[in-house]
Amino acid sequence: MTARTLLPAGWAAPIGYANGIEASGRLVFIAGQVGWNTQQVFESEEIAPQFEQALKNILAVLAEAGGEPQHICRITAFCIDKPAYLAARRDLGNIWRRYMGQHYPAMSMIFVAALLDVPGKIELEATAVIPDKA
Repeated sequence: MTARTLLPAGWAAPIGYANGIEASGRLVFIAGQVGWNTQQVFESEEIAPQFEQALKNILAVLAEAGGEPQHICRITAFCIDKPAYLAARRDLGNIWRRYMGQHYPAMSMIFVAALLDVPGKIELEATAVIPDKA
């Protein structure tokens, strides 16, 4: 993928995300993934383990398309528990770096009243751009 992080002149650098990504290649759209395992079973009701599993699910779908973590250009997160999210930010950051390294796509966090899949606390959806094969 050819990608460029977009940071307008004079703007402070964001922490943990990019304001925008310019990319070219093959688009992959990944539906919202919750924190359940491959058999659609939640192994935890805590936000950090659910976030980790949801991120692993995103990466598994992306790998099916031939993509890698650095191909993700955008992630939207939906969370039902803002206090739990804020309390877990350090753990979430550690999980992020374990799977994504220092790659920070454009991201949005949206707090919602509920998710469809109970006892889901967080759901992630992603857009990736995989390089065209030469």
